[in-house]
Amino acid sequence: MLTKKTIESFLDELASNSPAPGGGSAAALTAAIGTALISMVCNLTIGKKKYLDVEEEMKKILQDSERIRKHFTELINKDTEAFKKVMEAYSLPKESDAQNSLRNAAIDSAMKEAALVPLEVMKHCVDALALSKIVAQKGNKNSISDAGVSALLLVSASESAYLNVKINLNSINDSDFVGWKNEEANSTLNTCRKYQTEIMNSVYETLES
Repeated sequence: MLTKKTIESFLDELASNSPAPGGGSAAALTAAIGTALISMVCNLTIGKKKYLDVEEEMKKILQDSERIRKHFTELINKDTEAFKKVMEAYSLPKESDAQNSLRNAAIDSAMKEAALVPLEVMKHCVDALALSKIVAQKGNKNSISDAGVSALLLVSASESAYLNVKINLNSINDSDFVGWKNEEANSTLNTCRKYQTEIMNSVYETLES
């Protein structure tokens, strides 16, 4: 399990000549870090007299951010597992027409799964960014930079996951699936970018006030 490794050993494996873990797992990890910062801002807001009016809201956001962070953590491993299935499909025999047909079907199926994992990362980034926007506006102002970093990391994760969606879709023969998922990925990325603009406007407004 990648998530059981130390940071150093994970980075060593990421830097190796093995294609997995790769960019997809790195995107999920980045998203998990960004979401952890949302939780941190919540924890630094809860219990402070100055923020009693938003305490219950921060407690709810904390629960949601920790749930999302858990999803991202699971997706770190899931992305690598999906890529391994792609490699297994490519290693199937192709000596006869029947074998080649089965192999192509297996590759298409594995590629679809490999595309869906980073797309799932992107969707959760939208959910996390919605929380980041609230903590940037209502959370402890002493942690406003952390709220900003959370947003930047989440959008970076979404952009990174998007690249992994696209490269996997390029190898899929099912045109309906490709068209549908391309549209979904583009829409999700645009939503993330919109959140980034809104959140960073709030962050800089606070920092400069």
